[in-house]
Amino acid sequence: MNLNEILGVAWEGLTNNKMRALLTMLGVIIGVAAVIIMMSVSAGTEAAIADQINSLGADLIFVQGSMSRAMPGGGGGNQVSLTYDDALAIGQEIETAVGYSVEMNSSQTVKYGSVSMEAVSILGTTADFTSVREVEISDGRFFNESDLERETKVAVLAPTLAEELFGEADPIGQKVTVGTTKLTVIGVLAEKGTVSGEDWDSRLYCPITTLFDKFVPSRFAAMMGNRVRMVYVQAESTEVIDDTIDQILLLLAKRHDVSVSDGYFAAQTQQDIIDTQASTTEAFRSLLAWVAGVSLIVGGIGIMNIMLVSVTERTREIGIRQSVGATENDIRWQFLAEALMLSLVGGIIGVAAGVGGSVLFGQLGDMRTVLVPLSVGLAFGSAALVGIFFGYYPANKAAQLDPIEALRHE
Repeated sequence: MNLNEILGVAWEGLTNNKMRALLTMLGVIIGVAAVIIMMSVSAGTEAAIADQINSLGADLIFVQGSMSRAMPGGGGGNQVSLTYDDALAIGQEIETAVGYSVEMNSSQTVKYGSVSMEAVSILGTTADFTSVREVEISDGRFFNESDLERETKVAVLAPTLAEELFGEADPIGQKVTVGTTKLTVIGVLAEKGTVSGEDWDSRLYCPITTLFDKFVPSRFAAMMGNRVRMVYVQAESTEVIDDTIDQILLLLAKRHDVSVSDGYFAAQTQQDIIDTQASTTEAFRSLLAWVAGVSLIVGGIGIMNIMLVSVTERTREIGIRQSVGATENDIRWQFLAEALMLSLVGGIIGVAAGVGGSVLFGQLGDMRTVLVPLSVGLAFGSAALVGIFFGYYPANKAAQLDPIEALRHE
């Protein structure tokens, strides 16, 4: 038998039992669709994380201090901490740093006229905030170095907060009461949206020196030297990031009289954070792959089961074919082709369901999905291998039937 004859006979065998063939393919369809959809979800999660981190700004270095570690040879109260003065030194002494931003949060009641809003996020920051964090000014201006040095009582409003407080009125030049302190509005930011789970459009921004003076949670916090959790440093370009990090760590070690190797200060790039998150999602992706793989194996077992039933049902047919000259290989290829057709047709339907499901899931669900072209080939290839692997045993069993016994079978 040539290839066309083998395929023709195999197709005829499947079409004689359309419903049974469809139900047999269902396991493969589900498995292939699961591989594509789950890899799309995994890739979408990684892309969403990368977008959120990159939306913080370009060529950023995240500098942190270890506030819980004691100085070498010192007591428990003598600690190494990152301070606002460290940030100023980075801005003044690191030539490859084109900007820096320090941020401290507070929560206050904000009032204007008869409008009062509770638990508004107050962000104290520095003059380079708009360039470092890639935020645009919609109206007015952002505070400058002079405002920081003089602890000027000024505020810049995010767009949603400005609309809720002032409606259609122009907020520039107006005074808002933050806690018990009056701040003059000098600017309104453009929309930024939600970044890393925080709504940037509902915040009030003021000079960080003003926040230290007016909105620190306690006198004790003020006496601790204006500690900061993190300094965002914008490097000149991607090429000088590593050199900039080395300079920053050396500067901080010198300022605090410690060694760089002691690890009191750490610096990460955006790519470092993305890589860390990617390693976390890798375990999630592996779990999804195993789930999808089990679905394909279940589909393969279904194919083997139905093919064994088919061999039993068609024993007399096999005997007749053998009696008219069909060889063992002819019989083997006939049933193997049927199994392969089941898996390939199921794979094609599964690919269509997986691609459509990924797009639909991304549009209707909260999670982002990104279709991975490799997953389509991987899923379809796996379906073919499943058909061959689980179809070989029934095909080999059919080929080894004794022709005389097969002809006697009723």
